[in-house]
Amino acid sequence: MTGQNPTALDDTVRTRGLQKSVVAGAIGVLVHWFDWAVYAYMATTIASVFFPESNETAGLLATFAVFAVSFLVRPIGAIIFGRLGDKLGRKLTLSVVIIAMAASTLVLGILPTYQTIGLWAPILLIVTRIVQGLAAGGEFGSAAAFLGESSPSHRRGFGCSWLEFGSLLGFLLASLVVYFLNQVLSPEQVIAWGWRIPFLITVPLGLIGLYIRRRIEDTPEFEALQENETVAQSPLREVFKRNPKEFIQTCGMEIFMNVTFYVVLVYLLTYQETALGFDAGRAALLSTLASALALIIVPLAGIASDRLGRKPVLMSAAIALTVLSVPLFMLMNMNSDWASFVSTFGLAFILAIILGTHAVTVVELFPTRTRQTGLSIAYAVTAALFAGTAPYALTWLIDRTGSTLSPGFFLAVVGIVGIVTVASIPETRGIDLLKESDLAVAKDSAKNTGTPVVETQN
Repeated sequence: MTGQNPTALDDTVRTRGLQKSVVAGAIGVLVHWFDWAVYAYMATTIASVFFPESNETAGLLATFAVFAVSFLVRPIGAIIFGRLGDKLGRKLTLSVVIIAMAASTLVLGILPTYQTIGLWAPILLIVTRIVQGLAAGGEFGSAAAFLGESSPSHRRGFGCSWLEFGSLLGFLLASLVVYFLNQVLSPEQVIAWGWRIPFLITVPLGLIGLYIRRRIEDTPEFEALQENETVAQSPLREVFKRNPKEFIQTCGMEIFMNVTFYVVLVYLLTYQETALGFDAGRAALLSTLASALALIIVPLAGIASDRLGRKPVLMSAAIALTVLSVPLFMLMNMNSDWASFVSTFGLAFILAIILGTHAVTVVELFPTRTRQTGLSIAYAVTAALFAGTAPYALTWLIDRTGSTLSPGFFLAVVGIVGIVTVASIPETRGIDLLKESDLAVAKDSAKNTGTPVVETQN
């Protein structure tokens, strides 16, 4: 049996299918973050619908507790879907994940309220968020592995960057839908039935995504593993036995990305309102404009990594985050329109560079046999442990220190994590994703039978 290297295929074949691959990979991420953002933006409404017997604060805390549950189960979903993807293929997990997300969101959108079924309402709400969290745990690894393996080697950074384009677009669409919902309906109508609309909108998006994902082929790299009978039977064990260094490097990269993402796009809006006294509309406008800027920069950062390399682009962002975070927060504290605009856009620009490059970098670290498992677990664990807790940590730091510059120092530390991580990884631009270890079993078999083997690059 011969080991075949699919990267040796004419890259024009992958280039022709790049548009379909990009849509198939990114749409599930868009659906996930749209649902995630809608739940966060409508937290007070959901609290009144599902926890009406509590006081307002207790109801809101209960709503966010349900929100936290979806984070806690993500590592479990990462293990489940990572293993499925490395054993049965990227296409299967991409389809299953988006079905689970769309189905759980549909159920949430039609759930009876507390007034209708009592305690069963919050219980069912928790169940829907658990399913959503499990699916979310498998989405990043599935989509990143698929996009990386489906993109031509010279445009892999650009292809993978659309994964984060989808997440940002999900955020923007959610904010627009919630904004128009509150403009068109009265507060009473929103509480009575309008809150269901954004969640129900997710369902057709999910069905479109499923249709697209069902029509794609699995990646050439995974098909090569199947052909050579070298698919990992225990990918989870193999990650920690054979790829511990790559796993730790990926965790460092995802801490660098995830914490910056949550601070800039999630926490910053609350910080500007509560710590700096910004008007809610002004803070929301800055957040929306920052997301719009990042949408433009993300694919450009992917292109830059294809031309200059992953390390130069990421190292530039890590150094910028370390050096500029505190000055940008000092500027933001001036509380003038131009200063808040420049500081918010500066943070968003640095974040966009990270978003446009991190996925392709970690995709290229792992061998194909364990790529989806390694990516999924590293992403989910770091999101649950570090990103999800960042807003709480920053609120505590500001309270204890009395300094509104605490988030700047916090991000500077995250930037140092980025510098150390990027310094430790090899430059991987343009490498073959099917590594030597992927075909080891096939080579051993070929040696025993005297069959020639096609060598692959490391």
